[in-house]
Amino acid sequence: MVEYSGGCQCGAVRFHVTGTLDDASICHCRMCQKAFGAYYAPLVSTRGAALVWTRGTPARYLSSNLVARGFCAQCGTPLTYEAPDGVALAAGAFDDPAALPPHIQYGVEGRLPFTDSLHALPARRTEEDIAAQAFLSRIVSFQHPDHDTPTWPPGRG
Repeated sequence: MVEYSGGCQCGAVRFHVTGTLDDASICHCRMCQKAFGAYYAPLVSTRGAALVWTRGTPARYLSSNLVARGFCAQCGTPLTYEAPDGVALAAGAFDDPAALPPHIQYGVEGRLPFTDSLHALPARRTEEDIAAQAFLSRIVSFQHPDHDTPTWPPGRG
């Protein structure tokens, strides 16, 4: 059995999925754009798999008469799309999102015209951003690590 884990940025909400996850997608509809605060929403359906909340549970917002959106009430991380046909999890909330590449795009009528050319933008690694080095050198991350931990919250010494 394949197993996956993930959670929100602060670690207040964690999940575990057992089973095959082969229905990853991107949704470009305006509702998903607003729910994720992004150009599109990467989602992974959990239909046919077992989803268990291992720490906390998402707060929910009814974004329509048929859909609830789950998110962490502590840090705001988008976590779920819950519809009558099942629950999809935010792909970026998984500990290893690279293991869940999207296979289809939905809501393409809402796709922003520049998203198809994002790959052509100039790119640089974080450490190559000379102007931000002083700022970056002072950052102490409070983000939960990409693995399960026995306790939450961690100390912020």
